[in-house]
Amino acid sequence: MQINNRMKEFVISLLKTNVPLFYYFHTFEHTLYVMEKAIEIGENENCSEHEMELLSAAALWHDTGYIKIYFGHEEESCIMAQRYLPEYGYSPDEINKICGMIMATKIPQSPKNKLEEIIADADLEYLATSKAAFFSEKLYRELHYRNQSLTQEMWNEKQILFLQNHKYFTKYCIKNKTPQKLLYLKQLIEEK
Repeated sequence: MQINNRMKEFVISLLKTNVPLFYYFHTFEHTLYVMEKAIEIGENENCSEHEMELLSAAALWHDTGYIKIYFGHEEESCIMAQRYLPEYGYSPDEINKICGMIMATKIPQSPKNKLEEIIADADLEYLATSKAAFFSEKLYRELHYRNQSLTQEMWNEKQILFLQNHKYFTKYCIKNKTPQKLLYLKQLIEEK
């Protein structure tokens, strides 16, 4: 699978130089992580090389909208993808598929096809890792900066409710990620 390195460098540079410093979670590292996980899940879901290329592009562009807006960033990410992707050889049909994947990361997630399910799972895969609490704390700090009235206790309640309602979509994540995610949920409940 070949991701356009020039495009990757452009997007990472865009994020590094334009995303506000208080975005502790939504960083260029998060974007690279989601791209890595989209590839991992895509391989396990038997995606074709072309599907993997589209997945990688969607993962790369999925949070670029944060440069301009916080809530509703997915729509802005699509606008940016539509603006720049033709320069990298993507057709209108491919860009529409990429935008569908970007929109599938919007919470609550509602993917409509296999590729959208993969990127939705990749975006929240961190919930099923030993670093879930670390990433959760980064997200809390980001949200707290935007809303000073959000307390740690309120955040923990939101996290518990979110995890209780969250479901992975792909067979790979259902089988391999759900157990660890449930352990994290159990830990949060016990710490309450």
